[in-house]
Amino acid sequence: MGEKETFEIRENCLVVRLPEELDHHVAGDICRLADHYMTDERVQQIVFDFSRTLFMDSSGIGLVAGRNEKIMYLGGRTIIANANRRIRKMFKIAGLQEKICIMED
Repeated sequence: MGEKETFEIRENCLVVRLPEELDHHVAGDICRLADHYMTDERVQQIVFDFSRTLFMDSSGIGLVAGRNEKIMYLGGRTIIANANRRIRKMFKIAGLQEKICIMED
């Protein structure tokens, strides 16, 4: 999946379409590029689109938590969209439901 397929800027929002498998092999690149877009485009909101994601390990939690800290520092917020029940549960177990907006189906 290429950068243009993964990242999209919509007004003041960065949309990140995550891959089928979100693990440590891809999380680092996504973190680096998301940070770049957040800083250069001055977005106020970041949406992580999990519609393609079937598997996520703790690297995915770290990816979202880290970007959330940065966007909150910039005065923005994080939204989780299209995550399956298992992935939503992982965010809740990690205690992120108080810090990010987790959209239900």
